Amino acid sequence: MSTSEDHSKREKTTELIRGADAIRHALKHAPSAPGVYRMIDSHGDVLYVGKAKNIRRRVTSYTRQTGHVTRILRMISLTMQMEFVTTHTEADALLLEANLIKRLKPPFNVLLRDDKSFPYIVIRNDHPWAQITRHRGARGKDGLYFGPFVSAAAVHRTLNILQRIFLLRSCSDSTLDNRSRPCLLYQIKRCSAPCVGRISKEDYERNVADARAFLEGRDTGIQKRLAADMHNAADELDFETAAILRDRLKALAHVQGHQGTSTGNFDDADVIAAVMKGGKTCIQVFFYRAGQNRGNRAYFPRHEPDAVLDEVLTAFLAQFYDNKPPPALILLNLEPDTMPLLAEALSISAGKKVRLHVPLRGKRRDLVAEAVNNAHLALDRRLAETTSEAKLLADLAEAFNMDSPPELIEVYDNSHIQGSNALGALIAAGPDGFEKSRYRRFNIKSETLTPGDDYAMMREVMARRFTRLMKEDPDRTRGLWPDLMLIDGGKGQLSSVLSVAQDFGVDDVTIVAISKGVDRHAGREQFHMPGRPPFILRAGHPALYYLQRLRDEAHRFAIAGHRARRSRALSQSPLDEIPGIGPRRKRALLSHFGSAKDVESAALRDLEAVEGVSSTLAKTIYDFFHGGH
Repeated sequence: MSTSEDHSKREKTTELIRGADAIRHALKHAPSAPGVYRMIDSHGDVLYVGKAKNIRRRVTSYTRQTGHVTRILRMISLTMQMEFVTTHTEADALLLEANLIKRLKPPFNVLLRDDKSFPYIVIRNDHPWAQITRHRGARGKDGLYFGPFVSAAAVHRTLNILQRIFLLRSCSDSTLDNRSRPCLLYQIKRCSAPCVGRISKEDYERNVADARAFLEGRDTGIQKRLAADMHNAADELDFETAAILRDRLKALAHVQGHQGTSTGNFDDADVIAAVMKGGKTCIQVFFYRAGQNRGNRAYFPRHEPDAVLDEVLTAFLAQFYDNKPPPALILLNLEPDTMPLLAEALSISAGKKVRLHVPLRGKRRDLVAEAVNNAHLALDRRLAETTSEAKLLADLAEAFNMDSPPELIEVYDNSHIQGSNALGALIAAGPDGFEKSRYRRFNIKSETLTPGDDYAMMREVMARRFTRLMKEDPDRTRGLWPDLMLIDGGKGQLSSVLSVAQDFGVDDVTIVAISKGVDRHAGREQFHMPGRPPFILRAGHPALYYLQRLRDEAHRFAIAGHRARRSRALSQSPLDEIPGIGPRRKRALLSHFGSAKDVESAALRDLEAVEGVSSTLAKTIYDFFHGGH
């Protein structure tokens, strides 16, 4: 063994002993009760969140220096302190653990990424004419919720079908209350126009009840009744009504013919299949509601390569249902050791009995097998994409003479219009693609900056970025520093960034500026690096298209931020800066005078004449615009 290897081994042993001693010290205060423990490093960052039936007994196992996998040994070595929270039961501890993992994102936990809330369809109950609309987020409206749907597009398609069949309104209450004639939806036979009395209250409520029964998967004879009504209208020579009923029947028949896989003997269930390959996991979730397949989605939880599938699935289930109600039945392709505990925790969270089941035969087994097959296909695609991404990063390292492929790339761009509403934007990417949690925007704050001075803007952005990196990761152990910085611009922008980097003593980050090619032609971009003349990559170079994607994403992010800032600026008024002027008084002033400019030029007695404006407030407004105190 070489001297350097021997030194490295001794250093790791020392760190492991130090970490175990820190855990042993924290163990003095560990309760012998169910709860959650947090392992924390020297920076105060949470490394790991775990739950236990007995915290003291569980934490004691970490004081041993043998019998652990490499991941656990690394975690012990980095631990400097611990925190404990007790709960009433182990099931409560499981729920708290999932919540803390999602909030704190500890690096040694299995972490569910891309866990946005799902869209729902809601039939509102708080208006005489019930509205049907899409909904996402907390359930603040009084109504009946149906879902989840796998995407906004799926909700949109379903709403279109429901409008064609049941003719329920989708407009807002204010639109409904202020209409004097039917809207376009009535003309194209997607609404019954309750706003102008084209349907009776009784008939509309029957349509609402039918829509509810349809979404719940109940057969109430809707098709037979529509057919009978159509024939009656035809017999009475009311061919226009008969045609409307015919179109509704056709839409209903179309839906019934495309409802997807039959679920057998259950209405609501989630079918979840987990597969692992190459140190990565795919978990496929199929949503079945009212006996219909509402779509599916693949998830790729983040975890260490040595994690076991049982552990990953347990963590996924707890985090997945942390912000959404579970159905009464969840079908799985494997049985985790914690399945009874998971069922208990999810039942507590849902306020109803939730059953986890691994089917061995019949239709349910076929549904799980379908989910497993989809999980394998999705994981194979992800592994292929990851391999391709790794190859691109290797090509990038070769093009820019880097020692190894970059793990973290940051791309910078500025956006403004003649210097107004200026901001800088940062996007990040790595082996797993774009890392949107690392995206940042910088509002340009310098008051001495000449409007439109791109070089000064870039200097301010980089100074603020390096200041933050120095503060949050001074010894570069937290993975916050980029390996490669790409700057949208040419020699001037590169010089500005290099001067800031020199001021901060940063000399180990590769910095490259990308300028537009000849005639601003994509594919002819010039690259500027310190110590090298400008160069281009040959047409078809594997890294060229990747660099264009990075630059375009940074440009999109910068433009979006600039437009949002400009929109906010346009909607602002000088009245917003006056103490005592809220939305109601602002509306009163604008209604009285017509514009903020007219308020500014108004006399004191005219301000006092505005309803809701006292003489004291009128004096405050007048002084604000005329230099008073």
